[in-house]
Amino acid sequence: MSKFLVIAEKPSVAQSYAKNLSAYKKEDGYLEGESCIVSWCLGHLAEYAQPEEYDPKYEKWQFDDLPILPQVWKLKVSRDKKKQFDVLKSLMNRADVDYLVNGCDAGREGELIFQRVYDLAGCRKPVKRLWISSMEDTAIRTGFQTMKGAEEYRNICMAAVCRAQADWLIGMNGTRAYTTCYFKRLVVGRVQTPTLAMLAERQDKIEHFQKEAFYKVALTDGRLTVVSENIANEEAADLLASLCMDSEAVITQIKREQKKAFPPKLYDLTSLQREANRYFGYTAKKTLDMLQELYEEKLVTYPRTDSQFVTEDMRDTVEELVGKMPVLLPFLDYGQLGHNITRVINNAKVSDHHAILPTKEAVEKGISDLTADKKNLMMLVCQQLVQATGEEYQYEQTDIMVKCQGHDFTARGKVPVQMGFKAAGNAFKNQCVKAKPEEETEKETSIPYGYEEGMTLSPVKAEKTVHFTSPPKPFNEDTLLAAMETAGNKDFDSETEKKGLGTPATRAGIIEKLVSSGYAVRKGKQILPSTEGRELVNVMPAYLKSAVMTAEWENQLLMMEKGQITDTQFMGEITSLVSKILEVCREIPEEERRRFQTEREVIGKCPVCGCDVFEGKQNFYCSNRQCDFALWKENRFLGSMGKNLDKKMARELLDKACTHVKGLYSKKKDMKFDADLLLTLEDGKPRFHLEFPKKK
Repeated sequence: MSKFLVIAEKPSVAQSYAKNLSAYKKEDGYLEGESCIVSWCLGHLAEYAQPEEYDPKYEKWQFDDLPILPQVWKLKVSRDKKKQFDVLKSLMNRADVDYLVNGCDAGREGELIFQRVYDLAGCRKPVKRLWISSMEDTAIRTGFQTMKGAEEYRNICMAAVCRAQADWLIGMNGTRAYTTCYFKRLVVGRVQTPTLAMLAERQDKIEHFQKEAFYKVALTDGRLTVVSENIANEEAADLLASLCMDSEAVITQIKREQKKAFPPKLYDLTSLQREANRYFGYTAKKTLDMLQELYEEKLVTYPRTDSQFVTEDMRDTVEELVGKMPVLLPFLDYGQLGHNITRVINNAKVSDHHAILPTKEAVEKGISDLTADKKNLMMLVCQQLVQATGEEYQYEQTDIMVKCQGHDFTARGKVPVQMGFKAAGNAFKNQCVKAKPEEETEKETSIPYGYEEGMTLSPVKAEKTVHFTSPPKPFNEDTLLAAMETAGNKDFDSETEKKGLGTPATRAGIIEKLVSSGYAVRKGKQILPSTEGRELVNVMPAYLKSAVMTAEWENQLLMMEKGQITDTQFMGEITSLVSKILEVCREIPEEERRRFQTEREVIGKCPVCGCDVFEGKQNFYCSNRQCDFALWKENRFLGSMGKNLDKKMARELLDKACTHVKGLYSKKKDMKFDADLLLTLEDGKPRFHLEFPKKK
């Protein structure tokens, strides 16, 4: 009997698929039923191979070997995941498997994970695509009934492949180019570098900020306080205060307006990560990881979405969910629910996935058994659904203008008329958020009643107050995510579908990579560039730090998903950039190349050209850029005898071409011995030889 093979991204997802497909028979690495087999990938099973796997010469980082431009891309299975790959490869090529179902997460990365395994296994069988936004049983069953051929998603797959190859090309070539030019490891990344540049630029502005004083004069009759505009000169402020003290003031204008604020949108991944950071201090990665788990637990819909709307066909589902939210939010009253479902519906702004929502299963199961952090995140998602479909917040705004000694003074008051969506938001913050963010602490102020236009206030008291301009604030995850999302927007026209730096699915990873690489550090909630990060930014040319260029690439990847440009066009631009990187590096002056090498210790003289030899991280290298001589610390000759080349040995070899080495370990003879290590040159390249002392 013929079967189809479903490949999920993770084991937990595979189990949900298997349950709905009645595949209950457990095997090693898969589940099997009468008509199907369900297996999984363990995330990224395969990655693009390292340069040295294309050619052994790339083991040594040499500028002259660049660019590295694979003609045929090689994939390599992670060593710890090889067993599962072998299971998948065997299943994919089983004679009774007619076709495959790509059940990886419904997005760009899911396409990439499946495509790499499919290619590496050498499979050519037909593929169908399971594309769902919820792990609820009904959504899974509907998804299997409405599958389309993989060719329908070919453009998304191609965009995923091009994004990964672009990152590899720029990362491998850029990192090797700048590292070999500056004799210091400098990591270049397509999205990482411009993100780091934003951190460094903000830190520079903070450190070079010169605070300036400005002044205001406040008048009061005991009930009403009005304030002047900012005054730059202290003497002018003192003069105005003295003129107004105990004098008369006249109310020249009172303006009362009924105003409204509209509800916020539903969450996409980035907006949810930002608010989870503001309210709970969660990092973007922690929020994404928890959301993914909640998705697999069938409590929220697909998390890696860039949409803040739902589609028309979801109207009834959303209305039903809203009506049941007090079940999950005990601080919410049914009377606080709105029914503006139309506000969150916009078919044109939903591409692959709709906004993040709680599921019906979440309402049925409840969230009381979740960890505290997951419960916070669930309540954040739920309250946003209530707010987004709530009534407008209405308030009365009163502006009053007073003239005294020929100068205008103003005051503004706001009084709520209808709390609307803010009732749910305030209840959530009061119940769930311990420390309110600064921007949330704004209080409503009212203008006292009894004042009319033309009324005289006499006498009034006047007071000068001093204020100072503030430097920009350091980035935290909230504000950095916002900056990444909007990077380059002002440089595009209004018709461009902007994507900023990275995508909602990748931004958390970029931030974590900057921190783990040591280019950025976390200080409380702040994210700051490290000394090494700022050094890297200082040597990078403007085009590699450009948020505009990287944002344009994200936009082009989106256009590729829609079939508006080809992969050849996109990769052509990336290849051109690699050439530009190398061209610019060749022009770096010799003095600039020594930027990080001001206090280097001379190990010896180069036996090839006579120039100084210095110690690097991996070798002892000749300072002459035209000379290829180097002694590598890890080499096969010494490595086979349990030794690495150290500074003392290198110094003696360069001085005498010979050094005595004790305690060499021979794996073949299983014994230790002493010998003389000799250095000779063959065609200008170093060769090592051992000479054993003669027995007396």
